[in-house]
Amino acid sequence: MPELGVNIDHVATVRQARRTVEPDPVWAAALAQLGGADGITLHLREDRRHIQDRDLRVLKEMVTVKLNLELACNDDVLKIACLSRPDQATLVPERREEVTTEGGLDIVGQKKSVAEAILRLQAVGITVSLFLDPDLKQIDLAKELGAEAVELHTGRYCEAGAGQARAAELAKLRTAGARVRELGLVLHAGHGLTYHNVKPVAAIPEMTELNIGHSIVARAIMVGFQQAVREMKDLIA
Repeated sequence: MPELGVNIDHVATVRQARRTVEPDPVWAAALAQLGGADGITLHLREDRRHIQDRDLRVLKEMVTVKLNLELACNDDVLKIACLSRPDQATLVPERREEVTTEGGLDIVGQKKSVAEAILRLQAVGITVSLFLDPDLKQIDLAKELGAEAVELHTGRYCEAGAGQARAAELAKLRTAGARVRELGLVLHAGHGLTYHNVKPVAAIPEMTELNIGHSIVARAIMVGFQQAVREMKDLIA
C-alpha cells in the first residue's frame, strides 16, 4: 500500500496566527509518528508564513521516519535544505498571493532553475521529487532532468464534482501515473486529498506515497492527531 506522509504545515499556520509557541508542529510530528505516519512533510516557504527554520532544525533531529521538505527553487531555501539534509526534497511552485500551493511546478518553463536545484540537492545526498500536474510533457522532462520521483498534483481531482467530472480527472491521474512508472520514476501524489476521496488515488497501480495535510489536521482538532492519522492509514490500506 502507499506510504502516508503527513504534512504538518497547517499546525504551524494556527501557531503563526498568534505568532506564539503553540500548537507546535514538532509535537504534531511526534503524534503523527505514533499514529503510524510513514513520513513527515513540511513546506519551508520563502516568506515563512507557517513553517519556520527552527521547525526544520528540530524535526531533523527528532523525526525517525522519512522527512520530506517541500521548497521552491529559491536560493535561500535551497541553501537551508542542503545544510539540513532532509531525506527527500519536493520542488514545488510558490507564489506570495496564494493561500496554499496551487497547481504543479512548470518545469518546462523553468527548466534551467529546476535542473540547477536538482543538482544542488542531489549533490548532498537528498532524493528529489517534483510536484507536477498530470501532464505527460512535464513528466517526461522530469526524467530528463534527473529527478527520482514525481508527486502528481491531485487538486483538480479533489475539486471536481462527483460523477463524470471526477472520473475524468482520476483517469488523467492514472494515465500520468503509468507514464511516471514507465520512465522508472517513483510515483507520489498529493494536494486536497481527504478521507472521502483518497481511496481511488491510493489504488492507482504502484502508488508509493501520498502526502496529506489539511484533512488530517482538520480531523485531528476533533479526534486527536494519532487517531486522525490512524484513520487515514486504514483508508489508504
